[in-house]
Amino acid sequence: MQRQILQYSDQELQQLLRENPKKGFDRVFECYWKRLFSYAYQIYADDTICEDIVQEVFVSLWEKLENTTIINLEGYLFRAVKYKVFTHLRDLKFTQDHQDILDEIAMPSRAETNLDYNDFETLVHREIDRLPPKCRTVFMLSRFEEVSNAEIAEKLNISIRTVEKHISDALKHLKSNLPVRELSLIITLMFQ
Repeated sequence: MQRQILQYSDQELQQLLRENPKKGFDRVFECYWKRLFSYAYQIYADDTICEDIVQEVFVSLWEKLENTTIINLEGYLFRAVKYKVFTHLRDLKFTQDHQDILDEIAMPSRAETNLDYNDFETLVHREIDRLPPKCRTVFMLSRFEEVSNAEIAEKLNISIRTVEKHISDALKHLKSNLPVRELSLIITLMFQ
C-alpha cells in the first residue's frame, strides 16, 4: 500500500482531488504528511508545534479544495508549512498589545511605597548575575540592549530557539527568586 501511495505524481494527486476529493485528500495526506512534518521540524524543532502546523495546513487545504486551483501541489504544501512556522515564530514575539496590557496593570501600593527603585534594581541585577553566563548574556542583550532574537542568535552563533530558551529560563529564574510583590515591577521594567 505505501509503495502505491508514493507512486502518485502531483498531477495524478491533483486529478484525484478534483474527481474524488475525499480519496484524493487521503492520498495527499499519506504522501506528504511525514515530509511536511520533517520540513517543519527542521525550521522549528518542537514535535507538538510541528504536528499542529502540518495539521493546520491540511485542514486549510481541505477547506480551500473546492475554490482553489493548485498548480504545484508540493510547492503549495511546503510554502504553506513554511509560512505557518514563521507565523508561529513571529507570534512568539512580545507585541505592543502585551505592552499595553502591562502598562494598564496597577502597581501594587506596597511595592510602590516599600521598595526604593535602587534597591530593586540591585536585587534584579544580583539575580541576573546568578544566571549561567550564556543565559545572562542573551537576557541582557534582549531586555537591556533591545537586540532582536535573530540578531542575538547571529551574534552568538546559536539558534533562535536557543535564544528563546535562554530568555525563558532567565524569566523563570527571576520569577522564582524575586519576592512576589516585586514581580509586577520586574515584568513592567523588563518589557519596556
